[in-house]
Amino acid sequence: MNRRTPKQRAMVRAIFVLLAAALICGGVYFYLNYEVKVQRTEDGLEAIKIVPRRGGPAPGGGGQSDADPDRPQRPLIRIATFNADRLDEHKLANRRVGDVLADLLPRFDLVALQDIRAADRGILHRLLEQINAGGREFNFATHDEAGRGDLEPFSAFLFNRNAVEVDRSTVLLVDDPEDRFRRPPLVAQFRVRGPDTAEAFTFKLVNVHLDPERLDAELDLLDEVYRAVRDQEPAEDDVILLGDFGEERAEPGLLVSMPDVQAAVVDTPTTLSGIRHPVDNLFFHRRATTEFAGRAEVFDVMRAYDLTRRQAEEISDHLPVWAEFSSYEGGESGLIGGDPGPASTP
Repeated sequence: MNRRTPKQRAMVRAIFVLLAAALICGGVYFYLNYEVKVQRTEDGLEAIKIVPRRGGPAPGGGGQSDADPDRPQRPLIRIATFNADRLDEHKLANRRVGDVLADLLPRFDLVALQDIRAADRGILHRLLEQINAGGREFNFATHDEAGRGDLEPFSAFLFNRNAVEVDRSTVLLVDDPEDRFRRPPLVAQFRVRGPDTAEAFTFKLVNVHLDPERLDAELDLLDEVYRAVRDQEPAEDDVILLGDFGEERAEPGLLVSMPDVQAAVVDTPTTLSGIRHPVDNLFFHRRATTEFAGRAEVFDVMRAYDLTRRQAEEISDHLPVWAEFSSYEGGESGLIGGDPGPASTP
């Protein structure tokens, strides 16, 4: 009978110690980042599902977690715009597209989406199901006529309910009785959650998706839209126009001629089609919206998810554009005008 030498016995003990340590570390990692939930299926059966804890690893192949290490540890929110480029049921059913969207969109606290094509709002509910499957709490807001039996493109707001709240009485299309817009901008008023109501940042968003065939005329209406939304009850000095401003001109018409109106990004392409100026952007009044934290960027989908250009174009020809704002009305001391730190992908 073979007997192990003292050296062999020491090696066996070392292996067992390493295995035990690996099991313990793995168990701790699992406990900190995942939880087991019992969910009822459509058939009425109970199924066990392992889902990430809030702040744990986000679903998706190339993404980061909700606890984004690039986010400054300051009371800020990220507002983004994204042209979903003919988002319909077929596109959402594409596994790769759906996985990327479910990881990409919740990187921002509030997203203005354009170019949704569906006969009903079910597509937004299904998108939310994918986003919220990991424990997130996102919702959407759009106008009453959106998705009512036709495939006309419509816009919507997608938002983290723990970060912001919407006044649903303000969710409407810009009044356009003369049909000057092919797709009238979508408006809604939001307030940041967390700070006291009297201190929380409140703002109106104007979700813009201009028609390339009527671009000059629609661009030149935006200053009028800005003033009308600002003055409409409830009046609000913080108005942010964001969305797809078209392809032919680098500047959005009369809007940029208004004193102190600034763009979030300048001279940065926001599409994959080779247009050198920003097609998608956020515009706001720098004196009124002092909550702007001085940091904005175009999100590089190809690099973030290790995609080829063709794969990225399956998701959209457009790239998300985001900007950071203080959670507090008027901004915080030491935040506005300070160094926002190195820009990088969120």
